[in-house]
Amino acid sequence: MSITLPGPTLGVVGGGQLGRMMGEAVARLGVEVVVLDPTPECPAAPVVSDQIVGDFDDPDAVHELASRVDALTFEIELADPDLLAEASAEHDVPVQPDPATLRTIQDKLVQKEALADAGIPVPEFVAVATAEGLERVVEEFDGVMLKAREGGYDGRGNVPVEDPADAADALDEVGGDAMAEELLDFEREIAVMGLKGADGETRTYPVTETIHREEILRESVAPARADDAVVAEAESVAGDVLEFLDGRGVYGIELFETGEGDVLVNEIAPRPHNSGHWTIEGARTSQFENHVRAVLGWPLGPTDLAAPAVTANALGDVEETGPATLRGAESVLAAPDADLHWYGKEDARPLRKMGHLTVTGDGESDRDALLSRARELRDATTFRGD
Repeated sequence: MSITLPGPTLGVVGGGQLGRMMGEAVARLGVEVVVLDPTPECPAAPVVSDQIVGDFDDPDAVHELASRVDALTFEIELADPDLLAEASAEHDVPVQPDPATLRTIQDKLVQKEALADAGIPVPEFVAVATAEGLERVVEEFDGVMLKAREGGYDGRGNVPVEDPADAADALDEVGGDAMAEELLDFEREIAVMGLKGADGETRTYPVTETIHREEILRESVAPARADDAVVAEAESVAGDVLEFLDGRGVYGIELFETGEGDVLVNEIAPRPHNSGHWTIEGARTSQFENHVRAVLGWPLGPTDLAAPAVTANALGDVEETGPATLRGAESVLAAPDADLHWYGKEDARPLRKMGHLTVTGDGESDRDALLSRARELRDATTFRGD
């Protein structure tokens, strides 16, 4: 392959923080990025070449995007796979990952069924549509995690149900058709950022430990504080997932480590993922740069660990939505071992992801100490409404 710089123009459906960090990562490679997002001056807008303001499923907007770029991708599962495929064909512009993969992953029940059919280990699950059906499943499984089949993210659309009497309210909360999954007593949550390039080449980043509270990712620790056998199994499962999926790009593969040391797939995201933000400072090539390389069919960058790293998310610590102001940044900026990423969102909302920071160490660094350090610095910053 002959690559000439400045590079091609990439169209991204979605202009949130993932699109922003994608644009930051590939500007130095001469790749221009145009995003489609319904929010004027979205987080990605200040760092990309242009923004088309429009809904993710607006045919005119998606076709305009396709007409202006050399390749298409997406940073949000709300993208319309059928519309992407149509625009790709009409404008002769490749879209990666494959829209069929996006369609499978969008519906959590369809995703789990496809993984199970492929022999990939997943928790026990069942479709539920009525309160009576959910009551029976809660009794059978002795508690479940109820998940909206579509649209849930950052803990939204996930409701733990341990009492059959709560079934009707839980089903109302997730909005109807749902999937009930056994409520695992897991040892820890882990993730693998997987990468699929041209000719089916696959690579993985080091296994990462992910720490959630209220179903929202708070910290990521890389490499994971897990036994070697668990790490090897996680890498093996992630490899099977990558072989199963169609399309080039980065995939966030979320996993459970059970108390018995088994590894089960929780969910897959067909895009860069919060679990891999540490790769910006902690890996040889970030997940964002490698996603674009893969989408464009370029050689993949190395995914080796450059330094042990812990990422801590900064969430909106407000009770009501209001204009966002970052306070306490001086503590992070003064730290030689930390890097701050502000997403540029205009409004702070309760538990909204407003930014993150990453603390890196050396080869001898204690990951417990890095985690404490990241939490200390994160907790000194706030994204409050004025």
